[in-house]
Amino acid sequence: MYLDVPIFSFINGFAGKWAWLDFFGVFCAVYLGDILLFSLILFLLKNFKKYWRMVTEAVAAALLVRFVLVQAFYFFKFRFRPFVYNPITLLIPYDGHATSFPSGHASFYFALSTIIFGYNKKYGTLFYIFSFLICLGRVFVGIHWPSDIIAGAVLGNIMGWVLNKLFKKVNIMKKS
Repeated sequence: MYLDVPIFSFINGFAGKWAWLDFFGVFCAVYLGDILLFSLILFLLKNFKKYWRMVTEAVAAALLVRFVLVQAFYFFKFRFRPFVYNPITLLIPYDGHATSFPSGHASFYFALSTIIFGYNKKYGTLFYIFSFLICLGRVFVGIHWPSDIIAGAVLGNIMGWVLNKLFKKVNIMKKS
């Protein structure tokens, strides 16, 4: 993508300038996803009967997209991460031999968000916002190109939507 370098340079250009922003960027890129996953446990603790299906389907969709579809892409397309051949500000250590396209984090968290949104618009919107921050953080810290994130997010959204429709159809068939 022709816009990768200028967009990446703009976002990553803020890295290393302010300690608070670096902390926030690393937090979003590395730890915010754990908070989203922990919130799924809170849903179950709050009302297991109401949320078990949503949580199960969201996790199943996210795992399927990340560990089946994205892994399949990795076999066909290798793309170096931004820090491999470019002088950038890299805020977290990362394996330079790992392919970056599409982003596994983006696909995972956007699939998760799409399923949650299908059940609850308010919580789904929050999941989308946090997923966006996770992905923006991964560009900010220097480990993904913007197009890696966009491709992962699109893949996660599409598969989340398809699986949401499939899960609902299966649930309707079980009730009949």
